[in-house]
Amino acid sequence: MIRVFKHYVPNAVLLLGVLDILLLLAAAESGWKLRAWQIGIDTGPVWPRLPQLISFAGPLMIAMVAVGAYQSDVLVSIRQAAMRLMVAVSLGVLFLSVLFFTLPSVSLWRSNLFYAMLFATPGLVLVRLLFGGALGSERFKRRIVVLGSGGRAARLERLERMAGSTFVIVGYVAMGEPETLVPQAIPRAAIHNLADHVVKLKAAEVVLAIEERRNSLPLKDLLRIKTTGVQVNDFSAFIERETGRIDLQTVNPSALIFSDGFSSGLILTTIFKRAFDIIASLLLLVLALPLILVTAVAIKLESKGPAFYRQQRVGLYNEPFYIPKLRSMRQDAEIAGTAIWAAEHDPRVTRVGRIIRKVRIDELPQCWSVLKGEMSFVGPRPERPQFVADLEIELPYYAERHMVKPGITGWAQINYPYGASVDDARQKLEYDLYYAKNYSPFLDLLILLQTLRVVLWPAGAR
Repeated sequence: MIRVFKHYVPNAVLLLGVLDILLLLAAAESGWKLRAWQIGIDTGPVWPRLPQLISFAGPLMIAMVAVGAYQSDVLVSIRQAAMRLMVAVSLGVLFLSVLFFTLPSVSLWRSNLFYAMLFATPGLVLVRLLFGGALGSERFKRRIVVLGSGGRAARLERLERMAGSTFVIVGYVAMGEPETLVPQAIPRAAIHNLADHVVKLKAAEVVLAIEERRNSLPLKDLLRIKTTGVQVNDFSAFIERETGRIDLQTVNPSALIFSDGFSSGLILTTIFKRAFDIIASLLLLVLALPLILVTAVAIKLESKGPAFYRQQRVGLYNEPFYIPKLRSMRQDAEIAGTAIWAAEHDPRVTRVGRIIRKVRIDELPQCWSVLKGEMSFVGPRPERPQFVADLEIELPYYAERHMVKPGITGWAQINYPYGASVDDARQKLEYDLYYAKNYSPFLDLLILLQTLRVVLWPAGAR
C-alpha cells in the first residue's frame, strides 16, 4: 500500500488508476484525431491540446471514484465493474456537456467528445479484463510473516482470504501461545534464526500478532528483523491500515496517544474545512431548495404533522444542538418520548419517508447546521443524547468521537450500512476513530465523492 496524506491506497488500485488516466487521455486524443481527419485539418502537436484532454479525463476519473469503480469488491467482478463504469461514463457525459457550453475553450468539441466516449468506454472495460486477474494476484500483494498462532493470527488468516485483500501470508510462527488456532504455524523453537527465516520467505513485513505482550515481546528477534530492512508492524496498526478502521478489541490508549494522527484541530486544516463548509452549504441550500420544498409538500399530503422537525443531537465536545430534518416517520413515532433505534422495514417510516431516507433527501436541511458551524459536511454522524449516554458506557473510546465536529456524511457512512444497535455502533465507531486519527482534506474529498455511491447503491438505509 502507498500512503497518500495519511490514508493508504492499495498498489493495485493506484496502478489501475494510472492505467485509466492514460487510457482516457489516449481516447480523447484519438477522438480529436479522428474528427480532424474527417474534416481534413492538421492536428499538429499534442501539447496545445492538453487542457482539453485533461478536461475530458479528469471528470471521468472523479466520476469513477465517486461511483466506487475502484472498490475491492468491484475490482474482482467484471459485471460489477462494467456496471459502475457505465454509470460513471453517463455522469461524466452530463458534466462534460455542461462544461462544453460554459467553457468551450477548454473542452472537446461535441463530435470529439462523442468519439472519445466511444473509445474510452470499451477501453476501460478491456483494461479490467486484461489486467483484473493480474492486479488481484500475489504479484501486487504484500508478503507478510505473522508472529503468533492464536486468535489474532486466525483473524489475519480470515482477512487474507477476503476479496480484495492486499497481502498474502507466507508464514506463521508460533510464539508459545497456550492455544494454537493456526495449525500450519512453525514453532519459534524450531527456527534457528528468525530474521534469516523471514528473509528467505521474501517477506516485506512482519506482523506481531501475539495475544499477551506483557513480558513476552521478542524484542531481540524484532530488532534483528528490522535491521534486515523488513518492516515490523503491530497487529492493531496493521488492521487499521488494511481495513480503514481502528480495531477496538486490540488498540490501547498509548498507541493512540503516541501516533502521528489526530491533526484535525490544526489551524490551517480547520480554516480550510470551515471555508469549504460555508461555500458548499450555501451552494447546496440554494440548489436543493426546490427539491426540499417539493418533498415537504409530499410529506404533508401523505401524513399529518409538520414536514420539518428539529431533533437534539450531541455535537463537538459533547455540546448538544438541534438538527433540522425532513420528517420521514409518522408524527407519533416516539410518542412516549423515548429514543428508539430505527429497525429494518420500520413500520413507523412513511412511504415518502422510505424514499427520501434511501436517497438521503431527509438530510438536506442539515446544510443549515453546517452553515451555522454546528456541523461539518464530513465527520462522525451526531447521535441522540439518550443513545450517547448508553454507548459511552458500553463502548471504549466512544467519547473521543466527539472531539471532531459531526458531519452529514462520514467515513463510517460510506463503509458501513445504517447502524441500529450497540454492535453496529461499535463497528461505526471503529471507522469514526480512523477518520478522527487520519483526517486530511484528501480524505474529506474521498468521502464526499463516495457519498454518491452510497446514494446510488444504498445499503441498509432505514
